[in-house]
Amino acid sequence: MPIITDTVTTPDGSCSVTFATPDGDGPWPGVVMYPDAGGPRQTFDEMAQRLASAGYAVVVPDVYYRNPGWAPFDMATVFGDPKERGRLFSMIGKVTPDMMAADAAALFDYLAARPEVRGEAFGTTGYCMGGRTSLVVAGRVPDRVGAALSFHGGGLASEDAGSPHVLADRMRAPIYVGGAEKDASFTAAQAETLDRALTAADVPHTIEFYAAGHGFAVPDNAPYDEQAAARHWTATTEFLGRHLS
Repeated sequence: MPIITDTVTTPDGSCSVTFATPDGDGPWPGVVMYPDAGGPRQTFDEMAQRLASAGYAVVVPDVYYRNPGWAPFDMATVFGDPKERGRLFSMIGKVTPDMMAADAAALFDYLAARPEVRGEAFGTTGYCMGGRTSLVVAGRVPDRVGAALSFHGGGLASEDAGSPHVLADRMRAPIYVGGAEKDASFTAAQAETLDRALTAADVPHTIEFYAAGHGFAVPDNAPYDEQAAARHWTATTEFLGRHLS
């Protein structure tokens, strides 16, 4: 699948992105794919190309662009290295819901301006912290989100004010959440809280758990699970096919 690097102008500067499209003639529906805590890297270029092969124009943003020159993380070892783990969580904590919403508006403008993309409402999908971002954006920029997915996302129904579940009454897009059974950041109790909020707001949604650990869908994560990852690709294409295409 064709893929290019580009930049998107946001209120805070220039966000580097990769942009993948299917082979052949467009235009196609657009999707923002939010990376996990490790940020954009080769694994996500490959994942964007895989989603593009299903008929979507996919943009992957550098969620850490406000930290110019940041050093990439080794996802196989980062959580076992106290210094790197601290750096990772420090960077995660700097990405606020306000930033997520402002960046999303700029990314949607970028997609809308691309000749390869059709429509004014877009899909969002994300992994780990990107799964939380996907749902935050669905609540903070609802007019421009046509479908939103989250895979092994954490903090989806937490006690902090930025939790996605408190935005349920603002969401308009159908929501899909694929949680990990072995994941303290999104438990069965939290899933019930999220389900209640989405149900009360009449938001169409699916919440289900995969028999795997946090990080199951991303190939360079230590808990990557091939079977669960395959199931996640099926869920992604079926959900976007119903609600975005």
